Amino acid sequence: MNFIENRFITNELTLKRYRRFKRNKLAVFSSWTILALLFFSFTAEFWANSKPHVMKYHGTYYVPLFNEYHPTVFNRDDIYVMDYRSLEFKDGDWAVWPLVQWDPFESNTAVASYPSAPTKYNPMGTDDRGRDVLTRLLYGLRYSFIFALGAWITSYLVGVTIGSLAGYYGGKVDLIGMRTVEIIQTMPTTLILITIISIFTPNLLVLVLFLALFDWTKMALYMRAQFLQLRKREYVEAAKALGSSDKRVIFKHILPNAITPVVTFSPFDIAANISVLSFLDYLGLGLRAPTPSWGELLQQAQKYFTTAEWLVWYPSAALIITLTLLINIGLAVRDAFDSKSSVG
Repeated sequence: MNFIENRFITNELTLKRYRRFKRNKLAVFSSWTILALLFFSFTAEFWANSKPHVMKYHGTYYVPLFNEYHPTVFNRDDIYVMDYRSLEFKDGDWAVWPLVQWDPFESNTAVASYPSAPTKYNPMGTDDRGRDVLTRLLYGLRYSFIFALGAWITSYLVGVTIGSLAGYYGGKVDLIGMRTVEIIQTMPTTLILITIISIFTPNLLVLVLFLALFDWTKMALYMRAQFLQLRKREYVEAAKALGSSDKRVIFKHILPNAITPVVTFSPFDIAANISVLSFLDYLGLGLRAPTPSWGELLQQAQKYFTTAEWLVWYPSAALIITLTLLINIGLAVRDAFDSKSSVG
């Protein structure tokens, strides 16, 4: 079978999988919703910030969203960081503000006590330091997905590499690889992870690497099984007979046909990673303060459960909705890659 025929079959199979996924309206809705949430989170500075996008003040145009202006520019020598709300806009002056006029680190000093209930200025209330909950939820989604995607990519790269080599070469490579997997899987992963993180200063990169250190074994087992099954197929034997190198056989002939576990498990693992970060932040072992974090808000909710219910419901709803959307996508992807599905 020549290259064109192989390419046509691959495209035809991909098209069938796409059609199966698209028929799941809930999954399509979940996909667009996740994309919309990520768009608003990664562009959060445009929607939630304490600086105007652009303004005209005393005949001069300023763009505070992109440029830092010293308070002396506005004849303020009593402060070190400019508070644009304190400016008096007179005739001819104007400013374009974001929808939510708080940044994730700023406290609302106008309220009597923290945490404060939802108002028109803080639609979801404030936390125990007076920071806007809506803003911190919006920015927190960004960090949750960066962590989840980083841990997912890192663990899958390691797992796919080790599992593929073990399944393709067998022998000592398989023996060493699988014994390593068994050793890691018998460890109390959660306890070790918490212990290591409590020793080192946690940041996003450290958390990603530590999680990936223990999370690659599942994918390694799946990829090993796929390679053990596919390495004896006729097209692989034919490629070897024609003199193809091991690298070409692995990357051009086996890996593209063994990629199904990577795709089908990805949405579920991303959702699990978001839960892991929220759990670590809840324990105080996750992202360093004052980084916006859903787990930190849930930790505050435990302390103010009876007096600040908004700290319970809004972060919990954000976490549940995000995980539900990812699970809906994962179920649809799994069904789309199911070879037994009769839907074309």
